[in-house]
Amino acid sequence: MIPSSKPVAIWLVTGVAMLLVQILLGGITRLTGSGLSITEWDIITGALPPISEQNWIEEFEKYKQTPQFLFLNFDFKLQGFKFIFFWEWLHRFWARLMGLVFIIPFIIFVLQKRFKTQMIKPLIILFLLGFLQGAIGWIMVASGLVGDAIYVKPIRLALHFIFAMGLLCYTFWFALQLIVHEKQKIQTALLYKFSIAIIAILAVQLIYGALMAGHKAATAAPTWPDINGELIPEKITQLSANFIDFMEDKIIIHFVHRILAYLLFVMIIIWTWKAFRIKMNSLFSKTRLLPIILILVQILLGVFSLLSSSQIVPNNWRVFEWTAQLHQLVAMFLLLSFVWMLFISSTKKARS
Repeated sequence: MIPSSKPVAIWLVTGVAMLLVQILLGGITRLTGSGLSITEWDIITGALPPISEQNWIEEFEKYKQTPQFLFLNFDFKLQGFKFIFFWEWLHRFWARLMGLVFIIPFIIFVLQKRFKTQMIKPLIILFLLGFLQGAIGWIMVASGLVGDAIYVKPIRLALHFIFAMGLLCYTFWFALQLIVHEKQKIQTALLYKFSIAIIAILAVQLIYGALMAGHKAATAAPTWPDINGELIPEKITQLSANFIDFMEDKIIIHFVHRILAYLLFVMIIIWTWKAFRIKMNSLFSKTRLLPIILILVQILLGVFSLLSSSQIVPNNWRVFEWTAQLHQLVAMFLLLSFVWMLFISSTKKARS
């Protein structure tokens, strides 16, 4: 007899919660400019922060060799360094803690023979995604420690973020497979395909959100609904923008990020209208309003983030930082809401 899968489900849900926290810590690390404060990746010895004053001085001396200190934070004192070090250390510590939370129960469950045959492949993929995410994280940090870089490369930040979201969604989907009974799913090919389309566009939107953050683009156009007086940037109307501009030009990134937000808003309104025309089980009925609520909150937070970005004060946590962090949190919930909708409509009949 195979033991119950309930502990495995709880383990995966715990992983989802910890991933949410980790991504939020990544956001705080970015907003506080802390990501380059630790110049080495010591998996074991780096688990503890500096203990003695001498240890702190040694770490500070390493940071002083980085471009960020030489060109940006050259007036930093030890106390300021301790602040940014803490957030990067906490981000890495939480990653190590997640590793333990995944590995130790995994070994226990193997010994208890709790894993069914169909769980093996998803588990392997889950661990591979986790290791890949850690590697991308270090590659991202390393990009800001050489040359004249004072921040990590925005494209690498976007890659790190979207892989984190992918890992979050995969873990959530895996957990749902153990929690939700097949009888609780609905049979609607329309919503299934519509949800896929929304997730695809949302993925691109998340990448552009990360590019906005990586380029610190909010202050480049702290106006709404126009973009510094233009509804459509001149580069777009003149068809002079190339692929590089769409990845690096702050104003064009603004434009794409906003257009995708409006597109998602319209799509989710239509999705909600179609969802309310379907009379299905109570589980679906209780959750079908989530996407439209989340997209409304998300757009409001995005606008508030833009308008408050002109009041940013370096090394101070103010209105912009709060709204930007909430903007990231709601983005994660919005994505997970559609992963949920995709899962609950992912019956064989819906795929036909």
